[in-house]
Amino acid sequence: MLTRPPALIPDHTAFQTATVKWVRHWNEHLFSFAVDRPPSFRFRSGEFVMLGLPGEDGGKPIMRAYSIASPAYSDELEFLSIKVQDGPLTGRLQMIQADDQLYLGRKPTGTLVCDALLGGQRLWMLSTGTGLAPFLSLARDPEVYDRFSQIIVVHGTRRVSDLAYHDELSAQLADDPLVGDQAQTQFHYIPTVTREPFATTGRITDLIADGRLFGAPVEGPARFDPEIDRVMLCGSTAMIKETAGLLEAAGLEEGSNAKPGQFVIERAFVD
Repeated sequence: MLTRPPALIPDHTAFQTATVKWVRHWNEHLFSFAVDRPPSFRFRSGEFVMLGLPGEDGGKPIMRAYSIASPAYSDELEFLSIKVQDGPLTGRLQMIQADDQLYLGRKPTGTLVCDALLGGQRLWMLSTGTGLAPFLSLARDPEVYDRFSQIIVVHGTRRVSDLAYHDELSAQLADDPLVGDQAQTQFHYIPTVTREPFATTGRITDLIADGRLFGAPVEGPARFDPEIDRVMLCGSTAMIKETAGLLEAAGLEEGSNAKPGQFVIERAFVD
């Protein structure tokens, strides 16, 4: 229930103004929200955009990079964010309600897109924390299912309650109107927790090392194969650095928008 009038913001020449549609709080550390998508706003699934609020006392807007969690065809732009109590932006952003306004950058970008990868069979999307966001976008895009025979989302968190979207992903996106049928046979979800008891525990690198990452229902070799595997990484600096090292040791080469490769990293931000 709304407890105050909508928080409106002044127009800004550098940014678009977007209206909040809904907010969902997962726990005391994590929340999701969506804004109306401006008619002229185009993006590729997996990209990020700048998002923010006016500065205090009319100062310069406070903007941060946020991966878009909704697929490229959606009529809303969905985001996943941490809550930082004293954070310049998230300290205020976590208080938003439906019908509030936010600033939205005009030009999305990023490397976690299909265009930055060579063709393959298995698409691995390895994430920690809010690094899950771009993979929510890709996992709900029909083009991804046409390009790869298996789509595997791996999400590592410290606590069970940090596994945002767990129920939807565990159900293999069954309620999704566009990819639901394909996802039942092509999509796999591997959540793992490091600090609480759970069905799968350990860091993502632990699952790679002991082979659990490649177990059923995933099909194919129990290792990363440069011929068939394509990998996307988003999340903590430590996870990205260690996993990228393992991928390079396995013979995979990093790609970019300019030169597609066998794995890609989002270097713009970490959680």
